[in-house]
Amino acid sequence: MTGKVRVEVEGRRLALTNLGKVLYPSASFTKAEVIDYYTRIAPVLLPHLRGRPLTVKRYPDGVDGQFFFEKNVPGHTPAWVRTVTLPASGSTKNRETIDFAVVDDLATLVYYANLAALEIHVPMWRVTERGDPLPPDTLVFDLDPGAPATIVECCEVALLLREALEADGHEGVPKTSGMKGMQVYVPWDRDEDTSAYARALARRMEREHTFVTSVMAKRERPGKVFIDWSQNNPAKTTVAPYSLRAGGAPTVSTPLSWEEVDACGDPGQLVFTARDVLDRVQRCGDLFRASAA
Repeated sequence: MTGKVRVEVEGRRLALTNLGKVLYPSASFTKAEVIDYYTRIAPVLLPHLRGRPLTVKRYPDGVDGQFFFEKNVPGHTPAWVRTVTLPASGSTKNRETIDFAVVDDLATLVYYANLAALEIHVPMWRVTERGDPLPPDTLVFDLDPGAPATIVECCEVALLLREALEADGHEGVPKTSGMKGMQVYVPWDRDEDTSAYARALARRMEREHTFVTSVMAKRERPGKVFIDWSQNNPAKTTVAPYSLRAGGAPTVSTPLSWEEVDACGDPGQLVFTARDVLDRVQRCGDLFRASAA
């Protein structure tokens, strides 16, 4: 199917294109299936996107083709897509401001899925109705295994982080990255700087456990789990829960229960595809709901 299909989504009219294009060749997963996944997962995904400036990773020719990150809304973006203009901190294109989209509704989500925006990334903070940035409402620890370590070792570190967080009065919420690692999110309502807190805890974990590093340098990471605390920089984003990832298969950044984290003994246990995640949500609801407030 190569022509346009006109649809109406919650009163908004969209023209969907190239629905038969295969975006994940190894899995024969088409653009139509990408749009279908995002449409069906929207009830649990949208609460985690609302109010957060959007960055997407677009793959117009599929996961084996060229890709690009996109922050600034495309010129052809419909007027009904909510946008906010924010300072372009760290812009590589010497912009002073960027017009970000904010995915508050299903129509906007479908619009981006139709652009082959396979991966959805958002910051740890939201904007007001007027578009003014708010303080972070979430903190994240990104756990990245250095071979031969795997997500199994990430789970061990996540459990240690959970204990440390609970001792400080925080609740950790785990999810897979959808690739080789995982994240632990922390709902945040304190005045304390999230980046400073995350850095201090990551460094403490490094001192206490020989298989943990808080240093980004590749030479420090073989066989260890890197706790990346730097994602709490306001200029950075992390892959959203329920986002697809652009690997060989349509895997998803998947919320987990702590029981699953504790029971992980094989990396394959925590690999979930779009179909798997839709089934999980039907059975379990949104395991990430604690961080959506």
